[in-house]
Amino acid sequence: MAAKKETYTEAMKKLETIVAKVEGGELDIDQLGENLKEAQRLIKFCKDKLYKADAEIKKMLEDDRNGEE
Repeated sequence: MAAKKETYTEAMKKLETIVAKVEGGELDIDQLGENLKEAQRLIKFCKDKLYKADAEIKKMLEDDRNGEE
């Protein structure tokens, strides 16, 4: 069975959970390191999603402008 693709919303929820644990002092040093690595992965994933969506929107807007000329 193929792994389910992570969504932007799911990644943000995971990131928010990690931030809350860090801010709440709920993690020992081992957990902190693991959670920070996961947070870095999630941040990169979300940034990539946002950049891709931004590029797609800009392309659609440009296509619309070119179609109206």
